[in-house]
Amino acid sequence: MNEIQVNKKVYARLDLIGKGGSSRVFRVITYANELFALKKVALDKTDSETMAGYMNEIALLKRLEGNSRIIRLIDSEVKPGPGGNKGHLYLVMECGEIDLARLISERGTEGLDMVWVAYYWQQMLQAVQVIHDEKIVHSDLKPGNFVLVRGQLKLIDFGIANAIANDTTNIQRDHQIGTLNYMSPEAIELPDGMRRLKVGRSSDVWSLGCILYQMIYGSTPFSQLTIYQKMKAIPDPNFEIPYPEYSVPVIPASKSSQSEPKRLEHLRKKVRSDVIANMQSCLNRNPKDRMTIPELLQEDWLAMKERRDKRVLHGPITQVWYPAGPERPHLPE
Repeated sequence: MNEIQVNKKVYARLDLIGKGGSSRVFRVITYANELFALKKVALDKTDSETMAGYMNEIALLKRLEGNSRIIRLIDSEVKPGPGGNKGHLYLVMECGEIDLARLISERGTEGLDMVWVAYYWQQMLQAVQVIHDEKIVHSDLKPGNFVLVRGQLKLIDFGIANAIANDTTNIQRDHQIGTLNYMSPEAIELPDGMRRLKVGRSSDVWSLGCILYQMIYGSTPFSQLTIYQKMKAIPDPNFEIPYPEYSVPVIPASKSSQSEPKRLEHLRKKVRSDVIANMQSCLNRNPKDRMTIPELLQEDWLAMKERRDKRVLHGPITQVWYPAGPERPHLPE
């Protein structure tokens, strides 16, 4: 069993749990039988921009220390290599048992369970609210960025998160960021050809809306499109996002047997109208018309209360109250 020292503390390496670019993430254990995740970054293979991202991540995790919805940084150290080699950066963090991407995947062939959705959606909102309160935009929210630590959902991976300049709502970005299936229109759009990108708190709300959509329907709003089609459709107000009245689990097509996807119609469940209204608000092409996280946290369906409908009518949120039932007044889209 390999041992790794960080600031003279010894960690025994158990297994590789993730890798990407110049970094590897190992599950490690101390002599006191404490489990941690250890990220090892090869600095020789890291350009200055990526290195700045790691330093940014360390600074943000230290700043957010003590928040129960944010992954905890235990220790960090830069170790120079032999003979002028740049060496490695080591980050020791809390170890998650499973990420939200795998949780969603494992529930993929089960019927919609709104108690399960509400439980994790609320914890996601709380985590992102923590960073927004600290004037930080994450910019790369996706299910893989949320992990369960002792049963509680926590936000991880701050490589491209950035502090919001001068306490304004937006920060400027010089290039594309984030993960396309969850990327907001304003992160893709370049109205004047080379204009820099405005990414604010509401961009994270769009990404959260994509995750909620995936939890409800089993796939993200633009998952069926090619990369080029996604780049065109996400900012396009004329491309309508479907919000089916029913959620139907699907068994994906098998690549080996070339079978077609199979819809499990016997597990179809009606989606609450207020949940659909929340998704529509999060996925509004106009960032100013999206609900805020504090507003989303006040929604009745999180506590499984009697439903009420909310629709965004080209501006402020309009609430329409009525008892649940088959006869429902028509609401303008």
